[in-house]
Amino acid sequence: MQIISKGKVYASNILDELKNSNILVVEGTLYPLLNRLKTAHFVKYSWKESTQGPPRKYYSLTSSGKKHIEKLFQSWKEIDASVKKIIKLK
Repeated sequence: MQIISKGKVYASNILDELKNSNILVVEGTLYPLLNRLKTAHFVKYSWKESTQGPPRKYYSLTSSGKKHIEKLFQSWKEIDASVKKIIKLK
């Protein structure tokens, strides 16, 4: 969702950004996840014509998705702080 929060994005761009971050995800994992996010009303998509073949589906966050990502970010900060405390104990 963080990648999608930057603006309309094509699925292969999501995969590329994940790979560049050393997070390996295959298309067979990404598309079901995107469908679940759409069903949860966190993302939406729009079709755009492509000069290199059929129209492409571009994903963006809905207003519910933007609110949800804020909650996720807060949870991440709490988890990060907890892990840092644990690491310092060792």
